[in-house]
Amino acid sequence: MSSLSADTASAFARIALGHVEREYPNKLDHVLDGDGDRLGPRALHPIFYGSFDWHSCVHGYWTLATVLRLHPQIAEAPAVRALFDRAFTADKVEAECAYLRRPSARGFERPYGWGWLLKLQAELLAHGAHWAGALQPLADMIVARFYDYLPRAAYPVRAGVHSNTAFALALATDYATVAGDADLRAVLEAKARDWYLPDRDAPAWEPSGDDFLSPTLIEAECLRRLLPPAEFTPWLAAFLPRAAQGQPQTLFVPAGVSDRSDGKIAHLDGLNLSRAWCWRRIAAVPPPGDPMGRAAADAADRHLAAGLPHVAGDYMGEHWLASFALLALTAG
Repeated sequence: MSSLSADTASAFARIALGHVEREYPNKLDHVLDGDGDRLGPRALHPIFYGSFDWHSCVHGYWTLATVLRLHPQIAEAPAVRALFDRAFTADKVEAECAYLRRPSARGFERPYGWGWLLKLQAELLAHGAHWAGALQPLADMIVARFYDYLPRAAYPVRAGVHSNTAFALALATDYATVAGDADLRAVLEAKARDWYLPDRDAPAWEPSGDDFLSPTLIEAECLRRLLPPAEFTPWLAAFLPRAAQGQPQTLFVPAGVSDRSDGKIAHLDGLNLSRAWCWRRIAAVPPPGDPMGRAAADAADRHLAAGLPHVAGDYMGEHWLASFALLALTAG
Protein backbone atom coordinates (compact mmCIF):
# COMPACT_ATOMS: atom_id res chain seq x y z
CA MET A 1 0.00 0.00 0.00
CA SER A 2 1.23 3.49 -0.85
CA SER A 3 1.57 6.23 1.74
CA LEU A 4 2.07 9.97 1.57
CA SER A 5 5.70 10.67 0.75
CA ALA A 6 7.28 14.09 1.05
CA ASP A 7 7.49 14.31 -2.74
CA THR A 8 3.78 13.56 -3.12
CA ALA A 9 2.91 16.00 -0.36
CA SER A 10 4.90 18.66 -2.18
CA ALA A 11 3.16 17.88 -5.47
CA PHE A 12 -0.27 18.07 -3.85
CA ALA A 13 0.66 21.39 -2.23
CA ARG A 14 1.69 22.84 -5.60
CA ILE A 15 -1.58 21.70 -7.15
CA ALA A 16 -3.71 23.22 -4.38
CA LEU A 17 -1.71 26.46 -4.28
CA GLY A 18 -2.40 26.73 -7.97
CA HIS A 19 -6.17 26.76 -7.61
CA VAL A 20 -7.41 27.91 -4.19
CA GLU A 21 -6.87 31.53 -5.25
CA ARG A 22 -7.85 30.99 -8.89
CA GLU A 23 -11.18 32.78 -9.17
CA TYR A 24 -12.21 31.65 -12.65
CA PRO A 25 -13.68 29.50 -14.07
CA ASN A 26 -16.21 29.36 -11.25
CA LYS A 27 -19.47 27.52 -10.66
CA LEU A 28 -21.39 29.49 -8.05
CA ASP A 29 -24.00 28.04 -5.71
CA HIS A 30 -25.73 31.38 -5.28
CA VAL A 31 -29.36 32.50 -4.98
CA LEU A 32 -29.95 36.06 -6.14
CA ASP A 33 -32.46 37.94 -4.01
CA GLY A 34 -32.13 41.07 -6.12
CA ASP A 35 -29.95 43.01 -8.55
CA GLY A 36 -27.50 43.83 -5.76
CA ASP A 37 -26.63 40.15 -5.45
CA ARG A 38 -25.04 39.99 -8.88
CA LEU A 39 -21.53 39.68 -7.49
CA GLY A 40 -18.46 37.66 -8.37
CA PRO A 41 -16.95 34.82 -6.37
CA ARG A 42 -14.34 36.88 -4.51
CA ALA A 43 -16.92 39.47 -3.45
CA LEU A 44 -19.26 36.78 -2.17
CA HIS A 45 -16.64 34.54 -0.54
CA PRO A 46 -13.40 36.32 0.38
CA ILE A 47 -11.76 33.06 1.51
CA PHE A 48 -13.33 30.28 -0.52
CA TYR A 49 -13.67 31.93 -3.93
CA GLY A 50 -11.25 29.74 -5.89
CA SER A 51 -11.01 26.15 -7.08
CA PHE A 52 -14.04 26.31 -9.40
CA ASP A 53 -16.55 26.14 -6.52
CA TRP A 54 -16.85 26.84 -2.80
CA HIS A 55 -16.61 23.29 -1.51
CA SER A 56 -13.60 22.41 -3.67
CA CYS A 57 -11.84 25.49 -2.36
CA VAL A 58 -12.58 24.39 1.20
CA HIS A 59 -11.07 20.98 0.67
CA GLY A 60 -8.20 22.51 -1.28
CA TYR A 61 -7.34 24.36 1.93
CA TRP A 62 -7.76 21.07 3.83
CA THR A 63 -5.25 19.46 1.47
CA LEU A 64 -2.76 22.22 2.16
CA ALA A 65 -3.29 22.06 5.91
CA THR A 66 -2.89 18.29 5.96
CA VAL A 67 0.29 18.10 3.91
CA LEU A 68 1.74 20.97 5.96
CA ARG A 69 1.13 19.06 9.19
CA LEU A 70 2.41 15.73 7.89
CA HIS A 71 5.41 17.14 6.00
CA PRO A 72 6.17 20.58 7.47
CA GLN A 73 9.56 20.81 5.78
CA ILE A 74 8.35 20.72 2.17
CA ALA A 75 9.49 23.61 -0.02
CA GLU A 76 5.93 24.87 -0.35
CA ALA A 77 5.40 25.22 3.42
CA PRO A 78 6.22 28.96 3.62
CA ALA A 79 3.76 29.70 0.81
CA VAL A 80 1.06 27.66 2.56
CA ARG A 81 1.58 29.46 5.86
CA ALA A 82 1.52 32.86 4.14
CA LEU A 83 -1.70 31.91 2.36
CA PHE A 84 -3.35 30.84 5.61
CA ASP A 85 -2.25 34.04 7.33
CA ARG A 86 -3.93 36.20 4.71
CA ALA A 87 -6.99 33.95 4.30
CA PHE A 88 -8.00 33.14 7.87
CA THR A 89 -8.61 36.60 9.25
CA ALA A 90 -11.51 37.80 11.38
CA ASP A 91 -12.95 40.09 8.70
CA LYS A 92 -12.85 37.47 5.96
CA VAL A 93 -14.36 34.80 8.19
CA GLU A 94 -17.12 37.22 9.18
CA ALA A 95 -17.89 37.83 5.50
CA GLU A 96 -18.22 34.07 4.94
CA CYS A 97 -20.50 33.89 7.99
CA ALA A 98 -22.58 36.82 6.74
CA TYR A 99 -23.20 34.98 3.50
CA LEU A 100 -24.56 31.98 5.41
CA ARG A 101 -26.89 34.24 7.41
CA ARG A 102 -28.79 35.18 4.25
CA PRO A 103 -32.22 33.48 4.38
CA SER A 104 -31.73 32.25 0.83
CA ALA A 105 -28.48 30.53 1.87
CA ARG A 106 -30.18 28.18 4.32
CA GLY A 107 -29.33 25.15 2.20
CA PHE A 108 -26.00 26.48 0.89
CA GLU A 109 -23.55 23.60 0.40
CA ARG A 110 -25.69 21.14 2.36
CA PRO A 111 -24.37 18.63 3.26
CA TYR A 112 -21.10 18.21 1.31
CA GLY A 113 -19.62 21.63 1.90
CA TRP A 114 -20.71 21.48 5.54
CA GLY A 115 -18.77 18.26 6.07
CA TRP A 116 -15.67 19.60 4.35
CA LEU A 117 -15.68 22.85 6.31
CA LEU A 118 -15.70 20.88 9.55
CA LYS A 119 -13.00 18.56 8.21
CA LEU A 120 -10.86 21.62 7.43
CA GLN A 121 -11.45 23.03 10.90
CA ALA A 122 -10.48 19.70 12.45
CA GLU A 123 -7.19 19.86 10.58
CA LEU A 124 -6.55 23.46 11.62
CA LEU A 125 -7.25 22.49 15.24
CA ALA A 126 -4.67 19.74 14.90
CA HIS A 127 -2.12 22.40 13.94
CA GLY A 128 -2.82 24.27 17.16
CA ALA A 129 -2.34 27.55 15.28
CA HIS A 130 -4.29 30.81 15.30
CA TRP A 131 -5.91 29.86 11.99
CA ALA A 132 -8.38 27.57 13.78
CA GLY A 133 -9.38 30.32 16.17
CA ALA A 134 -10.11 32.62 13.27
CA LEU A 135 -12.24 30.04 11.41
CA GLN A 136 -14.13 28.79 14.48
CA PRO A 137 -17.16 31.13 14.05
CA LEU A 138 -17.81 29.63 10.62
CA ALA A 139 -17.38 26.10 11.98
CA ASP A 140 -19.83 26.94 14.77
CA MET A 141 -22.40 28.05 12.18
CA ILE A 142 -22.01 24.78 10.30
CA VAL A 143 -22.40 22.77 13.51
CA ALA A 144 -25.59 24.70 14.24
CA ARG A 145 -26.85 23.83 10.77
CA PHE A 146 -26.27 20.13 11.39
CA TYR A 147 -28.26 20.44 14.63
CA ASP A 148 -31.08 22.14 12.74
CA TYR A 149 -31.09 19.85 9.69
CA LEU A 150 -30.58 16.34 11.03
CA PRO A 151 -33.79 16.11 13.11
CA ARG A 152 -35.75 17.13 10.01
CA ALA A 153 -33.98 14.70 7.66
CA ALA A 154 -36.21 11.63 7.78
CA TYR A 155 -34.30 9.81 5.05
CA PRO A 156 -30.65 9.56 4.05
CA VAL A 157 -29.41 10.57 0.61
CA ARG A 158 -27.61 7.61 -0.94
CA ALA A 159 -26.34 9.28 -4.10
CA GLY A 160 -22.69 9.05 -5.13
CA VAL A 161 -22.30 12.82 -5.36
CA HIS A 162 -22.42 15.94 -3.17
CA SER A 163 -25.81 15.25 -1.64
CA ASN A 164 -24.64 12.02 0.02
CA THR A 165 -25.39 12.21 3.72
CA ALA A 166 -23.03 9.47 4.95
CA PHE A 167 -20.00 11.33 3.62
CA ALA A 168 -20.99 14.53 5.42
CA LEU A 169 -21.61 12.67 8.68
CA ALA A 170 -18.22 10.95 8.40
CA LEU A 171 -16.33 14.22 7.98
CA ALA A 172 -18.35 15.95 10.69
CA THR A 173 -17.47 13.06 13.02
CA ASP A 174 -13.78 13.78 12.48
CA TYR A 175 -14.38 17.35 13.61
CA ALA A 176 -16.41 16.28 16.63
CA THR A 177 -13.59 13.93 17.65
CA VAL A 178 -10.80 16.48 17.30
CA ALA A 179 -12.83 19.28 18.87
CA GLY A 180 -13.95 17.05 21.75
CA ASP A 181 -17.59 17.84 20.97
CA ALA A 182 -19.35 14.85 22.52
CA ASP A 183 -22.80 16.35 21.97
CA LEU A 184 -22.27 16.72 18.23
CA ARG A 185 -20.86 13.22 17.98
CA ALA A 186 -23.91 11.84 19.79
CA VAL A 187 -26.27 13.59 17.38
CA LEU A 188 -24.31 12.29 14.38
CA GLU A 189 -24.27 8.75 15.78
CA ALA A 190 -27.98 8.76 16.50
CA LYS A 191 -28.81 9.85 12.96
CA ALA A 192 -26.39 7.36 11.41
CA ARG A 193 -27.99 4.57 13.41
CA ASP A 194 -31.45 5.69 12.33
CA TRP A 195 -30.51 5.93 8.67
CA TYR A 196 -28.14 3.02 8.16
CA LEU A 197 -28.10 0.45 10.95
CA PRO A 198 -30.94 -1.70 9.48
CA ASP A 199 -29.16 -2.07 6.11
CA ARG A 200 -28.22 -5.59 5.06
CA ASP A 201 -26.74 -7.29 1.98
CA ALA A 202 -25.93 -4.12 0.03
CA PRO A 203 -26.88 -4.53 -3.65
CA ALA A 204 -24.18 -2.02 -4.74
CA TRP A 205 -25.94 -0.75 -7.85
CA GLU A 206 -23.03 1.44 -8.77
CA PRO A 207 -21.28 3.28 -10.20
CA SER A 208 -23.57 5.82 -11.75
CA GLY A 209 -22.07 7.88 -14.55
CA ASP A 210 -20.92 10.83 -12.44
CA ASP A 211 -20.29 9.28 -9.03
CA PHE A 212 -17.26 10.34 -7.01
CA LEU A 213 -18.43 8.45 -3.91
CA SER A 214 -19.46 4.85 -3.49
CA PRO A 215 -22.86 4.98 -1.76
CA THR A 216 -22.15 1.52 -0.37
CA LEU A 217 -18.62 2.00 0.91
CA ILE A 218 -19.08 5.49 2.30
CA GLU A 219 -22.01 4.22 4.36
CA ALA A 220 -19.72 1.57 5.81
CA GLU A 221 -17.00 4.13 6.46
CA CYS A 222 -19.48 6.43 8.18
CA LEU A 223 -20.60 3.68 10.57
CA ARG A 224 -17.01 2.54 11.14
CA ARG A 225 -16.33 5.98 12.59
CA LEU A 226 -19.45 6.12 14.75
CA LEU A 227 -20.10 2.59 16.03
CA PRO A 228 -18.00 0.77 18.62
CA PRO A 229 -15.93 -1.99 16.95
CA ALA A 230 -17.88 -4.76 18.65
CA GLU A 231 -21.03 -3.47 16.99
CA PHE A 232 -19.56 -2.40 13.67
CA THR A 233 -17.86 -5.70 12.84
CA PRO A 234 -21.06 -7.83 12.77
CA TRP A 235 -22.92 -5.01 11.00
CA LEU A 236 -20.26 -4.97 8.26
CA ALA A 237 -20.41 -8.75 7.91
CA ALA A 238 -24.17 -8.52 7.33
CA PHE A 239 -23.89 -5.47 5.06
CA LEU A 240 -21.21 -7.01 2.80
CA PRO A 241 -21.62 -10.73 3.49
CA ARG A 242 -19.69 -11.88 0.38
CA ALA A 243 -16.89 -9.32 0.40
CA ALA A 244 -14.27 -11.99 1.08
CA GLN A 245 -15.26 -13.54 -2.26
CA GLY A 246 -15.02 -10.18 -4.07
CA GLN A 247 -18.77 -9.62 -4.22
CA PRO A 248 -20.62 -7.49 -5.18
CA GLN A 249 -18.09 -7.44 -7.99
CA THR A 250 -18.81 -3.86 -8.98
CA LEU A 251 -17.27 -2.63 -5.70
CA PHE A 252 -13.98 -4.35 -6.49
CA VAL A 253 -13.50 -3.13 -10.07
CA PRO A 254 -12.20 0.43 -10.64
CA ALA A 255 -14.38 2.67 -12.76
CA GLY A 256 -13.30 3.62 -16.27
CA VAL A 257 -13.09 7.30 -17.20
CA SER A 258 -13.81 8.13 -20.84
CA ASP A 259 -13.34 11.93 -20.87
CA ARG A 260 -11.40 13.82 -18.21
CA SER A 261 -12.29 17.18 -19.73
CA ASP A 262 -15.94 16.53 -18.84
CA GLY A 263 -16.43 17.63 -15.25
CA LYS A 264 -19.10 15.03 -14.51
CA ILE A 265 -17.35 12.07 -16.11
CA ALA A 266 -14.12 13.12 -14.39
CA HIS A 267 -15.93 12.45 -11.11
CA LEU A 268 -15.17 8.78 -11.69
CA ASP A 269 -11.48 9.36 -10.98
CA GLY A 270 -12.63 10.61 -7.61
CA LEU A 271 -14.75 7.51 -7.18
CA ASN A 272 -11.68 5.32 -7.59
CA LEU A 273 -9.78 7.38 -5.02
CA SER A 274 -12.62 7.55 -2.51
CA ARG A 275 -13.19 3.81 -2.84
CA ALA A 276 -9.48 3.30 -2.15
CA TRP A 277 -9.89 5.41 1.00
CA CYS A 278 -12.91 3.41 2.20
CA TRP A 279 -11.45 0.03 1.32
CA ARG A 280 -8.26 0.85 3.22
CA ARG A 281 -10.26 1.70 6.31
CA ILE A 282 -12.40 -1.42 5.96
CA ALA A 283 -9.31 -3.59 5.45
CA ALA A 284 -8.13 -2.69 8.94
CA VAL A 285 -11.31 -3.95 10.61
CA PRO A 286 -10.95 -7.77 10.37
CA PRO A 287 -8.10 -9.53 12.21
CA PRO A 288 -4.82 -10.07 10.30
CA GLY A 289 -5.10 -12.78 7.68
CA ASP A 290 -8.86 -12.59 7.43
CA PRO A 291 -10.00 -13.14 3.80
CA MET A 292 -12.23 -10.07 3.86
CA GLY A 293 -9.35 -7.90 5.00
CA ARG A 294 -7.16 -9.19 2.18
CA ALA A 295 -9.91 -8.64 -0.38
CA ALA A 296 -10.47 -5.09 0.87
CA ALA A 297 -6.75 -4.28 0.82
CA ASP A 298 -6.37 -5.62 -2.72
CA ALA A 299 -9.38 -3.61 -3.86
CA ALA A 300 -7.89 -0.49 -2.27
CA ASP A 301 -4.62 -1.01 -4.15
CA ARG A 302 -6.39 -1.46 -7.48
CA HIS A 303 -8.51 1.64 -7.06
CA LEU A 304 -5.60 3.76 -5.90
CA ALA A 305 -3.52 2.66 -8.88
CA ALA A 306 -6.39 3.57 -11.19
CA GLY A 307 -6.97 7.03 -9.72
CA LEU A 308 -3.63 8.36 -8.54
CA PRO A 309 -2.06 9.01 -11.98
CA HIS A 310 -4.92 11.38 -12.88
CA VAL A 311 -4.82 13.82 -9.96
CA ALA A 312 -3.23 16.47 -12.18
CA GLY A 313 -4.00 17.29 -15.78
CA ASP A 314 -7.31 18.74 -16.85
CA TYR A 315 -8.64 21.43 -14.50
CA MET A 316 -12.01 19.67 -14.25
CA GLY A 317 -10.28 17.09 -12.07
CA GLU A 318 -7.23 18.98 -10.92
CA HIS A 319 -9.21 21.49 -8.85
CA TRP A 320 -10.32 18.76 -6.42
CA LEU A 321 -8.84 15.29 -6.95
CA ALA A 322 -5.74 15.76 -4.78
CA SER A 323 -8.01 15.95 -1.72
CA PHE A 324 -9.44 12.53 -2.45
CA ALA A 325 -6.03 11.09 -3.20
CA LEU A 326 -4.86 12.46 0.15
CA LEU A 327 -7.76 10.80 1.96
CA ALA A 328 -6.71 7.49 0.43
CA LEU A 329 -2.97 7.87 1.03
CA THR A 330 -3.41 8.81 4.68
CA ALA A 331 -5.87 5.99 5.38
CA GLY A 332 -3.27 3.24 5.55
